[in-house]
Amino acid sequence: MKRSAVRPSPLFLSLLAVTVAGAVLTLFDGSSAAVTAGTVLFVLGGWAVSLCLHEFGHAVVAYRGGDYAVKAKGYLTLDIRRYTDPVFSIVLPLVLLAFGGIPLPGGAVWINHHALRDKRVESMVSLAGPLSNLVLGVLLALSVILFTPPFGLAAALSYLALLQILAFVLNILPIPGLDGWGAIEPYMSYSARQFGAKARMWAPFVLFAVLIGFPTIGALFFNAAYSVFELIGGNPADAGAGARTFRFWQ
Repeated sequence: MKRSAVRPSPLFLSLLAVTVAGAVLTLFDGSSAAVTAGTVLFVLGGWAVSLCLHEFGHAVVAYRGGDYAVKAKGYLTLDIRRYTDPVFSIVLPLVLLAFGGIPLPGGAVWINHHALRDKRVESMVSLAGPLSNLVLGVLLALSVILFTPPFGLAAALSYLALLQILAFVLNILPIPGLDGWGAIEPYMSYSARQFGAKARMWAPFVLFAVLIGFPTIGALFFNAAYSVFELIGGNPADAGAGARTFRFWQ
């Protein structure tokens, strides 16, 4: 792929700057207001950055796999405006994150599957998004282990790392509308693919309702995510502290 095909947009760079500014604010240990504001900025900015990287992952693999139209659509610019829908990309994920603790990379890229070379590429296009969340989670968790930052920053980093792992585990579920379904869909029968196409819009809402409304099922999901989080070296205590600071109103 030509280097010129990937051009990070000024808006993406601005989101990175907001995330860094939040991290800096968490270093002011003498001011709880600064730490709280920094944690909120860091987590929201980091979530927006991860959304861009999640969707960019889909797009760049599709580009390499034969769908060159993604470049013309602006998907390789990491511009969040190219990926977002006001409700599904901003409102719903923020509500779930604030009240349910379930992060959802809510963007979307439209891939021309007929242009992709084979079924394996189709599966990799779907998996590229959640794998980007996993890689980010690993990097964030490792940054705490390797650099031992002050507690405020360590808590924010750990919480954002946990959110990435939650997003990874959520998205690899084989549910229509999620990437896990997209990864296996190319190998399904025609009738199964038709069902997935019809269920794509409402199945994730049913899943979220079940996770939030049925504590036992929700606990299984969170336990699985925490197991992965600890496996990559994440610190649940730090992540919990970051979550409490982020949801300061609760």
